[in-house]
Amino acid sequence: MRGGGLWQLGQSITRRLAQTDKKVVARRYFASEAELKKTALYDFHVANGGKMVPFAGWSMPIQYKDSIMDSTVNCRENGSLFDVSHMCGLSLKGKDCIPFLETLVIGDIAGLAPGTGTLSVLTNEKGGAIDDTVITKVKDDHIYLVVNAGCRDKDLDHIGGHMKAFQAKGGDVSWHIHDERSLLALQGPLAAPVLQHLTKDDLSKVYFGEFRMLDINGVHCYITRTGYVIFFCFPTYLSGITVEVYVLRSL
Repeated sequence: MRGGGLWQLGQSITRRLAQTDKKVVARRYFASEAELKKTALYDFHVANGGKMVPFAGWSMPIQYKDSIMDSTVNCRENGSLFDVSHMCGLSLKGKDCIPFLETLVIGDIAGLAPGTGTLSVLTNEKGGAIDDTVITKVKDDHIYLVVNAGCRDKDLDHIGGHMKAFQAKGGDVSWHIHDERSLLALQGPLAAPVLQHLTKDDLSKVYFGEFRMLDINGVHCYITRTGYVIFFCFPTYLSGITVEVYVLRSL
């Protein structure tokens, strides 16, 4: 299959996935509007025509005025900014945080250099997958990881339960769930060039899987680079307006 045939197949698959996603969102994550949590960019999404739907207990934009196909093509050819603040970020700290985490995930976390990260899987006692995660080794006694919004409750229950048992045996580990932060993802081949206009730090020196603390548009942020995607965290106590100003300038 060549050229137009591949394009038509891609369109067909994208449409089917879009319809499936809408059904799954409506079925799995139904909640009343009053119960839904909102990210710092909620007002921005609404003002710019975002179609808000319930997702994992949050009110999130599933689509803007452009078609899903147009948005996908733009992301692959240029770049797109995603509000992923509904995802759950947490820090593990203490001299035993790495040995503790390695009992729960796959991968050599101890072998990571400070300031680097890896994709991993949170597993159960039988080795089955509970959720996928991105893990960053900030330093030897500080690990930052992000888990999916839809798996937040079971992930935190699993981690918290094992942490209590680990602490009871004298293990030095504690955690903090970062509900005070906003998480954005800039994705596409132009992700780094766009972000470069808003920081004096040289993003060409931030390689795949690396973590940095940078000043972006006057705000201290944490960024992680994974291929064409750059994730960065804002301290949301600066208010949603601060995050909106960044978004408007980046667009």
